[in-house]
Amino acid sequence: MRIGIVGAGFIGRAVAQIALAAGHEVMLSNSRGPQTMSSVLAGITGCQIGTAEQATQFADVVLLAIPYEHIPSLPPAWFEGKTVLDANNYYPDRDGHIAALDTFQTTTSRLLAEHLRGATVVKVFNAILAADLLTDTRPHGSSERRALPVAADDADAKALVVGLLDELGFDAVDAGSLDDSWRFERAKPAYCAPLDKAGLEIALAAAEREVELPLGSWRR
Repeated sequence: MRIGIVGAGFIGRAVAQIALAAGHEVMLSNSRGPQTMSSVLAGITGCQIGTAEQATQFADVVLLAIPYEHIPSLPPAWFEGKTVLDANNYYPDRDGHIAALDTFQTTTSRLLAEHLRGATVVKVFNAILAADLLTDTRPHGSSERRALPVAADDADAKALVVGLLDELGFDAVDAGSLDDSWRFERAKPAYCAPLDKAGLEIALAAAEREVELPLGSWRR
């Protein structure tokens, strides 16, 4: 599979590393252009680099791992017909306040899907620390395998991502539609918690829409 990554921060680089290790082709991009990427690629063997537009056109699947405040500036045409993995989280202090999110009227992924109307959005990779992506992978069937939540409206896209997670070393828990993805957004019990499938299912069920955990409580 060809995976184009928009965003070369911690999550983008970590996913690039485990995807390459699993045999996938990866193109990584950032907002400043390929000429700034030499230091970013240190230790990531076999990764291609390009502009954000080039990464989306290269990809079968696009991982979006940029601060949420930059979402409105993304040209929807770049993502037309693509499956987009949404690893974003909303931090008001960084992203500015968004009334619909502050009042729990929608989800970050629903807003993304409304912006990228020609794409198929899947919420995934937002509820794990970048360091854990590199250390918590386990073989299929391992009793210690970590699970990650996945939400999407499209069943085929969701199944594709569940399969990808398995190849990368994680189990998956179906968390419902994009409208249900609030259950593993920032400051919910499932957010960045190192859980197996059974534990993750419990954490997702325990989430309350208007209740947030203390900042940083999800760190080990």
